[in-house]
Amino acid sequence: MKWCTYERDGEVAVGVVEGENVYDVSNQLHTNSLLEVIAREFEPDIDLDVAPVYPLDSVKLLAPYRPLKNVICIGKNYEEHVKEMDTAGAGKLVIFTKAPTAVVGPEAVVERHPELTDQLDYEGELAVIIGKSGRDIEHVADHIFGYTILNDITARDVQKQHVQFFRGKSFDTFCPIGPYVVTPDELSFPLTIETTVNGQKRQSGTTDEMIRPIEELIRTLSTGMTLEAGDIIATGTPAGVGHGMKPPVYLQTGDTVEVSITGLGTLRNVIV
Repeated sequence: MKWCTYERDGEVAVGVVEGENVYDVSNQLHTNSLLEVIAREFEPDIDLDVAPVYPLDSVKLLAPYRPLKNVICIGKNYEEHVKEMDTAGAGKLVIFTKAPTAVVGPEAVVERHPELTDQLDYEGELAVIIGKSGRDIEHVADHIFGYTILNDITARDVQKQHVQFFRGKSFDTFCPIGPYVVTPDELSFPLTIETTVNGQKRQSGTTDEMIRPIEELIRTLSTGMTLEAGDIIATGTPAGVGHGMKPPVYLQTGDTVEVSITGLGTLRNVIV
């Protein structure tokens, strides 16, 4: 199932997308919050035959939801990205977070924050949505609600100013996600991840290039720490970021960044 959150005539609703249509299932679910649907931890009972339906291009897609906690992010999970960043320790797992206040949706603007950074960069990533809370998770598939696209926007110079990446990753609008949350049964792995800037391909990789696959990431993160329904885990980015180019090429005002992943659509944002 392909879930979304959208706005139409000033009203926010939870929708299910099929083809070029979106079905309004908010009334059946008794909520317009996809996070609340996920947090219930059971499969929603909906009937699309009785749901109001609208053309997809007649609604405004929003971020699927804003998590209650920081977005969990994985670094150094693609070997070629480790090499292009000229950092040692490809075998060492890097875990950091992004503030939930950084979340924006598809087509939303990303603020350049020129007074704070002149090294704005992109990182197209597959994100996993936890659908069932758990600790010391073994049967990972039972705990995944779905997947979405995430762009880990980063101020590289600010990232270097601190021991932890949190601030350089968390300025407002630095976490575009969407446009959909797609359940596992709709996807066939490996997935291809591609990022373009102004139509120029910058990143291209597949999920089978991950140093640590999704199952291992979730097992590691849940060891001794409860993952809750609605938690978002960004699984790392392939090679091709602006900082890794020689010389580096950073995002500028007016740039359009698009991240596409097989079966998940395209997440498009403009730098302002």
